[in-house]
Amino acid sequence: MDVVADIKVEPKLESDELWFKDAITYQLHVKAFADSNNDGIGDFAGLTEKLDYLEDVGVTALWLLPFYPSPGRDDGYDISDYRRINPDFGTIADFRRFMQEAKRRKLRVITELVINHTSDQHPWFVRARRSKPTSDARNWYVWSDNDQAYAGTRVIFNDTEKSNWAWDPLAGAYYWHRFFSHQPDLNYDNPRVLSAMIQIMRRWLDLGVDGLRLGAIPYLCEREGTNNENLPETHAIIKKIRAELDSYAPGKLLLAEALVVSLTQVRVPRSMPLAAAVTDYHNHRVKKLKKQRMA
Repeated sequence: MDVVADIKVEPKLESDELWFKDAITYQLHVKAFADSNNDGIGDFAGLTEKLDYLEDVGVTALWLLPFYPSPGRDDGYDISDYRRINPDFGTIADFRRFMQEAKRRKLRVITELVINHTSDQHPWFVRARRSKPTSDARNWYVWSDNDQAYAGTRVIFNDTEKSNWAWDPLAGAYYWHRFFSHQPDLNYDNPRVLSAMIQIMRRWLDLGVDGLRLGAIPYLCEREGTNNENLPETHAIIKKIRAELDSYAPGKLLLAEALVVSLTQVRVPRSMPLAAAVTDYHNHRVKKLKKQRMA
């Protein structure tokens, strides 16, 4: 056994895996932070120019809200292309420069990724609604011939939405949406959807991000007779994502938008804060990973 090599690996793993524990994280909307060209819209060039300021005030991690192409009907959470930058905010080249400058200052970067639904302008949905009901393209979203399925599911935005189903005249069917009707839910019972989403995650990891904040993930799967929130099938999907990313790029953070009504839904002592429980789970995973690497 090479003892010296083992000693060298340990500190690096700690710094890679547990950096979030004492990070000072600043959440920002690129479009609202710094405008480099005076067009009234923030952009990545402007954000890059402000990195010295952010470093000076003590920020160690940046959490970027959605910056992808979008119709903008839900502040960017209605994504029409997961792989590109909203042209109002710059280009991929601008993003690469931002990442380079952030890394040079040892600033971590977390990006937001909404994986439960897309915009109704996303090419996946445009293709799905035009395709035959039995086609693979249609199967990327959740469809029904009526609006009575999953009747036990609450309507989240009940001030604007009267149902979780919306009629699509082109498709001749209802599609499922847990949020706004212009945000159709993806069908995670279709393995191709998960595969495509993992490829998208890999793209942003390849571009250097340190973590992904996954939005709206309590609602990934639907089952009749349930409230369709935090289902075992959804947890299974999340575990697959975690395993895929651990295999592809170990040490990357996944931050979940979790839905927890009370601590009775989490198997931790009531005296333990929820954040501590999440951290405790992550630490357990890190220790397990260390043992696997040491073996």
